Amino acid sequence: MAYELHYWPTIQGRGEFVRLALEEAGAPYADVARGDGPKGRGMDRLMALLGDERAIRPPFAAPILKDGRRVIAQTAAILLYLGDRHGLAPKGEADRLWTHQLQLTIADLVTEAHDTHHPVGIGLYYEDQKDEAARRAREFRRERMPKFLGWFERVLAANPKGPAHLVGGRLTYADLSLFQVVAGLRYAFPRASKRVLAKCPHVAALHDAVAERPNVAAYLASDRRIPFNEEGIFRRYRELDG
Repeated sequence: MAYELHYWPTIQGRGEFVRLALEEAGAPYADVARGDGPKGRGMDRLMALLGDERAIRPPFAAPILKDGRRVIAQTAAILLYLGDRHGLAPKGEADRLWTHQLQLTIADLVTEAHDTHHPVGIGLYYEDQKDEAARRAREFRRERMPKFLGWFERVLAANPKGPAHLVGGRLTYADLSLFQVVAGLRYAFPRASKRVLAKCPHVAALHDAVAERPNVAAYLASDRRIPFNEEGIFRRYRELDG
């Protein structure tokens, strides 16, 4: 039975972290709101799921994964679920918790990257908060991006199995997610990310290695991969990239 992924149809967003895991695993899935696959039904299906007042455990927001009658929301929770079922998480409890911790840290970084262009409120247009965005982006470029990526560089260097992966000697969903973050930062902040990644060679190498994995490479070359754009998390505004 194919998974159902419910996410906004025109952006990568947080749903992209789930898509990458599904694509790497070769797991069949329908990107429902996009109308992809045998169960694709467009936005009406997503909105019905979010607005279902009969749900005992209603999801707060997309992405949402349906596996039969099981409904799971929140990116990190979805990846925790998929990781165990598709060989994208370690077997030992300590390593599984560490992988989950890494994913939650990535979620923090994703939020801070988003807030560079929407520091005041997500209900406002970027043009309504450009001055505040300039200040927030400056701090992100100078302080937060180096701190986050520098920490991941340290994690890779400290891995007893070598710096090719964040946990152990095999790919996990955290590696896929770090790939996506680096790709997004390179899109949104090409100049700043180049400077930071020059000091984080293991992080840059992990990105490149993930991009070359057969399933990931095929996905990136396909029309299933939505291009980065100025509606998603990572947005390119020249004035925010120092």
